[in-house]
Amino acid sequence: MARQIVRRESGGAAVDWPETVPPLLRRVYAARAVESANELDYALANLEQPGLLGGLDAAIDLLEEALRKQQRIVVIGDFDADGATSTALCLRALRAMGARDLHYLVPNRFEFGYGLTPEIVAVAAGLHPDLIVTVDNGISSIAGVEAARQQGIRVLITDHHLPGSVLPPADAIVNPNSPGDEFPSKNLAGVGVAFYVMLALRTRLRQRGWFGQQGIQEPNLGRLLDLVALGTVADVVPLDRNNRILVQHGIQRIRSGQCVPGIRALLAVGRRDAARTVSTDLAFAVGPRLNAAGRLEDMSLGIECLLTDSEAGAREMATRLDALNRDRKEIESDMQTRALQSIQELHLDVQGLPTGLCLFDPGWHQGVIGILAARIKEQFHRPVIAFARVGDGELKGSARSIPGFHVRDALDAVAAHHPELITRFGGHAMAAGLTLDEAHYPAFAAAFDTEASRLLSGADLNHTIHSDGELQSEEFSLETAQVLREAGPWGQGFPAPVFDGRFRLISQRVVGERHLKLVLAPLDGGGQIDAIAFNTGALPGSCREVMAAYQLDVNEYRGMLSAQLVVEYIEAV
Repeated sequence: MARQIVRRESGGAAVDWPETVPPLLRRVYAARAVESANELDYALANLEQPGLLGGLDAAIDLLEEALRKQQRIVVIGDFDADGATSTALCLRALRAMGARDLHYLVPNRFEFGYGLTPEIVAVAAGLHPDLIVTVDNGISSIAGVEAARQQGIRVLITDHHLPGSVLPPADAIVNPNSPGDEFPSKNLAGVGVAFYVMLALRTRLRQRGWFGQQGIQEPNLGRLLDLVALGTVADVVPLDRNNRILVQHGIQRIRSGQCVPGIRALLAVGRRDAARTVSTDLAFAVGPRLNAAGRLEDMSLGIECLLTDSEAGAREMATRLDALNRDRKEIESDMQTRALQSIQELHLDVQGLPTGLCLFDPGWHQGVIGILAARIKEQFHRPVIAFARVGDGELKGSARSIPGFHVRDALDAVAAHHPELITRFGGHAMAAGLTLDEAHYPAFAAAFDTEASRLLSGADLNHTIHSDGELQSEEFSLETAQVLREAGPWGQGFPAPVFDGRFRLISQRVVGERHLKLVLAPLDGGGQIDAIAFNTGALPGSCREVMAAYQLDVNEYRGMLSAQLVVEYIEAV
């Protein structure tokens, strides 16, 4: 796969930085278009106000009535980390505000599929709810909302996914991406939307004197920001300033030991220090273990892990989630091997692959196709959709995209030109899901490739690594690594700093299956530094000098901290 390293340029006007901001960070922030030091002020007072969200008054009317009449509320979640955190947040918040008849359902992906389907409404109807509240889903559930209305059940949709041309006939919809919505941050995750709805409900109840009437203490909803941070990072939504505020305060709660026991337990089984948590720990240690429940079994286990206040119970459930995650990795590894074999059987080089790559194997596990699509996308740098059978002649597809290709819009275009191919679809710019009849798979694969070829050039398929330039030899230090680590939160849309440069190769050895441990030395002098390149084979034995793109991070080993390079790309020169 062709790769090129492109150095970032300053994205705006000169900034009057405080003296406390070191020159390296000024360079990094400027390359992320930070135009004022105030943009890095993550005080909660700087959050966008809930009142800007469309549909909020109708939503709060429904929730206030449900509380005052102690009606039965059923929260319908989703089977990923965003859905799990959204569900847990709503249950915790509503209980704290006096709700006593609360239930939740999360669709099992193997039985019901995604969202508020008529089938999951039928299950919910067995609980006799007065109000269904969807979290992280619902904006495309036209048939499901109709089914609920026929049962006499009111529906409040909270979601962040892009809506289609027709909205469901719900009693209220809160979604910053709804047509005409004026909320400035369109990048809220599902848990962020749920948090804002709960903030608005608390304000309404405070104004009406509810807490005094009920003799309950007004809840501090800031205590739920650990859940908001986890769901936001795990869902890989862009970390605009508003999301960075939410994530930063959630991380601070985790570091101070004020998070729910489930997050602390998941960090522990992932061998991460809660007191030093950063966003990447949520992304790579907690999120995948939480997601493993929804991928292989039932997300109820993950939700219960986030709901329990028992440290022992959380540890037990986190251990089960960790075991499921190991199983997921084994399944994923096997599927990836088979996928690469399928690509090799096409007898094409990278340039000969379809621009929009569709893959299907009858034996693939539908819970892991999203991760598989992401892995293949990373390797071949093109939009990828992986498909698995779901029964009744249907295939489920999970799509992952590259910059410059809005995959949900591409599916919309395919559906417009070939309305017979796709049964249903939804998603974001970078990830989407769909179902179709297996008989339509070849025609769909061709149509998707045609749409991708129309929108992407050969240059778009080159894997570009964006670098923040070189580090000087004196900057390869634990102090610099700690400064960079604390300068986030980093994530999608606000990426962690990546640097590039040439090094002398002092030593190399393969650890695990394909991880490469290295000792490197900057060419401009100075000492040596340890480095790790994951999923990378050994360099040629004759190699004496390398070009590398890397992050400078903090490594902890047996209680000792040291600077380490985490290599994103390396080649012999």
